[in-house]
Amino acid sequence: MQQVIVFILVLSFLVFIHELGHFLFAKRAGILVREFAIGFGPKIFGKIHGETLYSIRALPLGGFVRMAGEDAELVELKTGTLVYATQTADKLDHVYLYEPPQQDQAVVMGRVVEADLEKELYILLEDQDGREHRYALHPQAMIHYDQKNVMQIAPLDRQFGSKTTGQKAMAIFAGPLFNIVLTVILFTVLTMMSGIEDRLPVDEVVANSPAAKAGIQAGDLITAVDGKEVRNMDQLRYALIESKGQEVKVTVKRGEQVKEFGVTPQKNGELYQIGVQFLQDEMRRDASFGEAIGAGFTKTYDWTVMIVDSLGKLVTGQMSVESLGGPVQMGNITGKAAQSGIEPLIQITALLSLNLGIFNLLPIPALDGSRLVFIGLEAIRRRPIDPTKESMVHFVGFALLMMLMIFVTYNDIRKIFFS
Repeated sequence: MQQVIVFILVLSFLVFIHELGHFLFAKRAGILVREFAIGFGPKIFGKIHGETLYSIRALPLGGFVRMAGEDAELVELKTGTLVYATQTADKLDHVYLYEPPQQDQAVVMGRVVEADLEKELYILLEDQDGREHRYALHPQAMIHYDQKNVMQIAPLDRQFGSKTTGQKAMAIFAGPLFNIVLTVILFTVLTMMSGIEDRLPVDEVVANSPAAKAGIQAGDLITAVDGKEVRNMDQLRYALIESKGQEVKVTVKRGEQVKEFGVTPQKNGELYQIGVQFLQDEMRRDASFGEAIGAGFTKTYDWTVMIVDSLGKLVTGQMSVESLGGPVQMGNITGKAAQSGIEPLIQITALLSLNLGIFNLLPIPALDGSRLVFIGLEAIRRRPIDPTKESMVHFVGFALLMMLMIFVTYNDIRKIFFS
């Protein structure tokens, strides 16, 4: 249970950072943000502050920022509807589709003849005597459909579609960007806490292991694999994973000599190992603040290359879809990291944040990357794409993503509990 709670808290934090990016850049562009939600599904908590509903929803596996105009606007007043309205400074600020409670302000009443809630901002009402009166609408007027459903109007200049290509692109790109920035910050903090790992001194070689058979000894310093420099465990692990069990050339420094050994890694679960243990105290040194920041960027770059490379291999069939991890596996890994201490938890949080940022930039319908593609196409065409068609593409993409999520969740359960 503790593992589940830790995973939900970590994922919710990462989703919050992602959606905060969308939210801040949307507000900066002057877009009306209707809702800032953590989770999907039924709302379990909600509070309106300013123009925005801040909510927590039942399924903690994502979140969203709902901007006015991203989808077809739902605010409308049908002709013939009886409405009540209050006025401030000669403009209607609250419009009720039911008789409102006692108001301190004067209330006007009438049936809607016509209304423009986006451009000219007015309502034409017919009173009980059949006379028509035109009322200006406040740009932030609220439409009260019933006591629970209230919607603020969104003039065209407050809608997503009215903004420049750059403003729209940044409002979408900011979500993944914030996750990537968070990754840099977390890796920087981790480096300040644990120091810089820049040496791989062998402490012990497991008997009958690939390293022992090849001739690697305790006291050797591993410096490269297949000619590529390796200075830390992450680089060594990835180099061995890339080998897929084929022989690699491991370069070591032994005293003043440089030696090269042919080693065939053994598969252990998802990893490939050669059977060496390292001197933990000699692998690291304290990092200055500048070095920690540099390491934050370097580690983020290195892991980005690894993730993108893995995605490329997945697309080309070099890596099996069964290697994908879903929420169950991520929860299991996060829970184990939390039990191991704060440093492993920070590292797994950084990696999850980076994966979330990169995955959302993929041009897959329903993800931020797909929305950026549509914005790019709109800029090239110099005219907006039919929002109904775009919504349909995102809907189909979301359905396919849910199917993939079901598959990887099944795969997680099979690997964790039945393997």
